[in-house]
Amino acid sequence: MRTFAEMMTERRGHDLADWLGRAESTGFPSLTSLARGLRQDFDAVTAGLTMEWNSGRVEGNVNRVKRVKRHGYGRVGFDLLRLQILHAD
Repeated sequence: MRTFAEMMTERRGHDLADWLGRAESTGFPSLTSLARGLRQDFDAVTAGLTMEWNSGRVEGNVNRVKRVKRHGYGRVGFDLLRLQILHAD
């Protein structure tokens, strides 16, 4: 449903309840499951779709650290891991 992408980019969190109702009525199991999951934390999802604040930079940093850590799993000690994280791009 393209309307969800529009709701995200235009920060129209107030449209979420209507979208969830339409998504659940489609009968597609994956879309129904997504809607059910979004309803479980409705207030947080609405805030995420409405406010300009997000945790994107933090999540990006966490993913970078995990990638560096996975790359050296079992082969590096803490000191080398620390240097790789500090100097990774």
